[in-house]
Amino acid sequence: MPKSFVRDTQTAFLFIIADYYNTDGYDGDATDDHKCQDGSEAMPYIDESPTMSPQLSARSQDSGDAISPSPHDLLGTGVGEYAEKGLEMRKMVLSGVLASEEIYINQLEALLLPMKPLKATATTSQPVLTNQQIETIFYKIQDIFEIHKEFYDSLLPIIQQWDNKATVGHLFQKLASQLGIYKAFVDNYKVAVETAEKCSQANAQFHTISEPIDRVTRSTLVLHDLLKHTPTDHPDYPLLQDAFRISQNFLSSINEEIDPRRTAVTTPKGEARQLVKDGFLVELSEGSRKLRHVFLFTDLLLCAKMKKTAVGKHQQYDCKWYIPLADLTFQTLDDSDSSPHVHTLPEHEIEEMKNKISCIKSEIQKEKKACKGQSRLDRLKKKMFEQESWLLLHSPTIPFRIHNKHGKSYLFLLSSDYERSEWREAIQKLQKKDLQACVLTSVELQVLTGSCFKLRTVHNIPVTSNKDDDESPGLYGFLHVIVHSAKGFKESANLYCTLEVDSFGYFVSKAKTRVFRDTTEPQWNEEFEIELEGSQCLRILCYEKCYDKSKLNKDDNEIVDKIMGKGQVQLDPQVVQSKNWHMDVIEMNGIKVEFSMKFTSRDLSLKRTPSKKQSGVFGVKISVVTKRERSKVPYIVRQCIEEVEKRGIEEVGIYRISGVATDIQALKTAFDTNTKDILVMLSDMDINAIAGTLKLYFRELPEPLLTDRLYPAFMEGIALSDPAAKENCMMHLLRSLPEPNIITFLFILEHLKRVAEKEPINKMSLHNLATVFGPTLLRPSEVESKAHVSLASDIWSHDVMAQVQVLLYYLQHPPISITELKRNTLYFSTDV
Repeated sequence: MPKSFVRDTQTAFLFIIADYYNTDGYDGDATDDHKCQDGSEAMPYIDESPTMSPQLSARSQDSGDAISPSPHDLLGTGVGEYAEKGLEMRKMVLSGVLASEEIYINQLEALLLPMKPLKATATTSQPVLTNQQIETIFYKIQDIFEIHKEFYDSLLPIIQQWDNKATVGHLFQKLASQLGIYKAFVDNYKVAVETAEKCSQANAQFHTISEPIDRVTRSTLVLHDLLKHTPTDHPDYPLLQDAFRISQNFLSSINEEIDPRRTAVTTPKGEARQLVKDGFLVELSEGSRKLRHVFLFTDLLLCAKMKKTAVGKHQQYDCKWYIPLADLTFQTLDDSDSSPHVHTLPEHEIEEMKNKISCIKSEIQKEKKACKGQSRLDRLKKKMFEQESWLLLHSPTIPFRIHNKHGKSYLFLLSSDYERSEWREAIQKLQKKDLQACVLTSVELQVLTGSCFKLRTVHNIPVTSNKDDDESPGLYGFLHVIVHSAKGFKESANLYCTLEVDSFGYFVSKAKTRVFRDTTEPQWNEEFEIELEGSQCLRILCYEKCYDKSKLNKDDNEIVDKIMGKGQVQLDPQVVQSKNWHMDVIEMNGIKVEFSMKFTSRDLSLKRTPSKKQSGVFGVKISVVTKRERSKVPYIVRQCIEEVEKRGIEEVGIYRISGVATDIQALKTAFDTNTKDILVMLSDMDINAIAGTLKLYFRELPEPLLTDRLYPAFMEGIALSDPAAKENCMMHLLRSLPEPNIITFLFILEHLKRVAEKEPINKMSLHNLATVFGPTLLRPSEVESKAHVSLASDIWSHDVMAQVQVLLYYLQHPPISITELKRNTLYFSTDV
């Protein structure tokens, strides 16, 4: 037999496998489907039902019993109705099995075609393969083919002449009784692949025939479905139950052997290509943001997207590109000169989307309570999924660049430096090994991409709409964290920590300690108040501060600081919701960071407790303070604003970034006791602490600045649709405020407008500032709060959104300046 025949046969195998994976050819630069109007990629609403993603989930042998349908499954609204629908479902399930078997038999048959010619040449003087090599390579494939051919031939006439009383359990019983052949195939698999490689046969041939165990898994799931839709008094039920039990026991017996293979694929050299890490990342491609599923294997990094498939079809990935780890480098700062500009959306658009998502969450909770029907609930969930996906796509801004030294560079955008560090460290750890550059053929790439669906460890896009109903919704409120100290550093360094929490499916940086210089044991002892929005995890990252300006990161115009360690802790509600501080330690790369935390729910944190002593300013009515000081605006408000405008108006995130709680407490005490050195303290204090002191003053007022009495009217006014009516109402309400309240409010408005004028530098828009101050200046009374707030997840409800909108309205429609106000006594004519 000439060797050209073997090459032709191998080529035929490649086409068979390519067809098996249903790929239309690899085109890494092909234009993506499903784009939004802004060019970003729309994400599919993925159905992750068990039949779409069969997993090896056999019980342990100890359990033994087959899964029985629940009484609800069997009875439904009536036995007769169930029986009719169940028997109809039986036929649908079996029709799907028949179609799948036909495809599988054709693949096996094509694979067996060259076996006879190869055997014929084995006895000649120039054999292509020896008889032993042929037996090893094609071991048990003929038997597997005959088993499935017999099963198909027996099932086909039953489906064609369907009768509700027809039985198929005996066919599955016979299939289950022959599972020993599959076990023999699995045991021989590695030797067969090695033999094929030695004989210069394409390794891809064996990927198609490595599916028998997956066939058993699929068959087990089919039996589960059949049992669910077969009445217990049907003659087929005990037969199916027996076949299900045998299949489960078989899977249990080889579970330990299969598990490693399900996290790896075989390279052309017969080595295991292990999946090390995978996850969803946002890639900036051709100026648009695309959601990708990135797979890190032991020898390469593969970037893929989910292909659009018809409902009920097996979901597949499409490879966009891959880089062998031997060729992968991280772009140096000098290389990033020509990097594309990362377009970021205005912060207020991100906040507006969060508000919309929170409103839908509230609607979903109301629908669940009302129990009116599933259709509206499903529509709301789908809408929330789309909006959360949009947020996931547009929020990340931290660049993560990787480069193929023989080709292109690629840019991912992450929301967390923690995540960027994890990917970088995982890649660098693998690169320490002796790696050889690999080039995949188109078929090898298809095989690898096809395996990603089964190998993946991250199944869902990280959005809350993908969570089960019984999963914790996370914490809503304020987390108080004291970062005490750290030890374990081998050399002195300039050290600081940042704190991250998860919110709306991704992590964001919330606080940062001061830099402790030239030490191996920093003692920060700094307290922070962090707002939580459905958060479940706290991350702490420890950095070494870099003061070398030559190491400027051109991506974000900031010095690149070295991560010394990182760690995270789950926010267990039972632990953190106690009144006492909970002390903990996070260990990271030999470093131990000690911290304490406690949680305060949002309604408790905003509870206004009047001060018992009238001598201070915190917790004292604004009218009392201004009368005592003989001023229109409290001294604390004037001094804090003056200091912010003097040296903090260009501070990135001013009023949004948390100040150190101990510094804020020191300023609070100083203002309360009227300390003579208050001006010196202000000039020396961190600007975020001063901004935090101003916010705390308004939050602790016994009555909000816009008053409890007028709160319902403000809510009604901002909801008016007619612009003229809204303006008339809002201005009338403003004139209804007491004199110190209105003058102080206008004083704040003018200050916030000046802060917003520096938005290109400080990143604080009018909307951002309204989001920070709105719920503080305008809150319902305790009586109103108890009447409306029933769920923690309702904190971003219509009320809170309206509070933000009220302040934003006045910022965008300035009512009157303070100078004009002093000249216009009409504003004080209202009897309040």
